[in-house]
Amino acid sequence: MADLDLIEGVGLLAAALTTYSFLPQVYKTWKTKDVSAFSLTTFTLFFVGIVCWLIYGIYKESLSMILANSITMASSFVILLLIIKYRKP
Repeated sequence: MADLDLIEGVGLLAAALTTYSFLPQVYKTWKTKDVSAFSLTTFTLFFVGIVCWLIYGIYKESLSMILANSITMASSFVILLLIIKYRKP
């Protein structure tokens, strides 16, 4: 059981670091409304992948995967909406 707690702790640390690293991009995109560097296709695939990871995390009952992917899904959804709203035709 202690090994699982250690592994889940590593997962929570990874979740915190990777999720936190994404948030400044969301903030910057929100403030500048500059989405020129984003590909709609790539970001849509990224979003679907995050949703799949969230489903997997729920199935595995992994708190770290559920937390990280819930937050990343929400923030990537915001960027996806910004891409759609502010992209140039």
